[in-house]
Amino acid sequence: MAVVEAPPLYSGLGALYERELDAHGVGAVMLTHKWQPADLLAPHSDIDVRVLLPRPPADWEEWNHRLAAAHAAAVSRKVSHRRLLEHPPGFAFTVAEADGRIVSAPELATWSLISGSARDFQRWKSRAQMASWCDVDERFYRGILHGRLGGRYQLAADNTDNVVEDIVAYRRHCVAWHYLAPCWFAASALATRTRCPGKTAALTQWRPDGLDGYAELFLGHAEDRPDARPRSPRHLLRTAHVALEAAMRRVPDTNIPVGQGEEQARTDWVMTAGMLRVRVARWLYYLDPPPGVATDYLIGREAKELRSAARTLNALAADQSTSVQRLAARMATLIPTGPTTAGTLRATLALWHRQKSTVQDFLSLTPADVHP
Repeated sequence: MAVVEAPPLYSGLGALYERELDAHGVGAVMLTHKWQPADLLAPHSDIDVRVLLPRPPADWEEWNHRLAAAHAAAVSRKVSHRRLLEHPPGFAFTVAEADGRIVSAPELATWSLISGSARDFQRWKSRAQMASWCDVDERFYRGILHGRLGGRYQLAADNTDNVVEDIVAYRRHCVAWHYLAPCWFAASALATRTRCPGKTAALTQWRPDGLDGYAELFLGHAEDRPDARPRSPRHLLRTAHVALEAAMRRVPDTNIPVGQGEEQARTDWVMTAGMLRVRVARWLYYLDPPPGVATDYLIGREAKELRSAARTLNALAADQSTSVQRLAARMATLIPTGPTTAGTLRATLALWHRQKSTVQDFLSLTPADVHP
């Protein structure tokens, strides 16, 4: 499996990000980003980074302060970075977690390498592709559909405050790449029971009878092909609704029994911890962004992630019969589950600081210790 290089804009952005993280002592041994190089469409796509660490830091709170400072420094380099580096990394994992096959296989299958060991990265990707299909996959892909279908996707929610080029083209990009393509990606995976690596691959490779034209149409708009008709964003959105209604008829009902086997529980734990490990950096950046950067809409988006984390932790806590379950229960009480505002984030930062030992213990639990 060859490592495909990102387009020049994004490879340069990745190199800059690596330098800033190094300069601020973040200690990453590998950086990856979600989606494949062909899925990063300049100037509209942002880069969603995952950080791999050799071991948990001695102080997650202090580490997050360094991560937030590094991200702010990278954004401050160019006005275009306000969109291209819209938010700090989405996850932080340890090498042991990735090497131990605990990171969600459908998530890892979407990764592309920014920096670090290509050999390790390719081994992890190969394992993720070959792993048996399970409930983790069903929940991952159906979660993407659930979050967008049935009127849940709202074009107006794709904020343009940090977009500095061609707002109309960006809104077309949002319809094609934030709505249609992720759903097509998820539908193709569920229909074929294979972990698709990205949006472009799904639109290129999964074309059931009668859907070829839709796939070509949205690839054309996403890639801004000269032969693509410049439909309005609203017109494109109506077409996307029709295309996805047709695509979903090819998606079977789930036939994987939903359960909490030990391996699935460990993956749920690590994915939740991986997401919460970078939350403080996000909140610090959102509350004090570089001049001219809009973050209010990003603050509002935190609610969905936090509610999901709280649900997962409460499920993992079960009857709290073990020390690990009790730790999950304590961590769940520290997560806000209502709407998120600047005040919510400030209050949660203060709460996590007061409960620092609980947060540190939860975020640092090693794979060998996770037996919910």
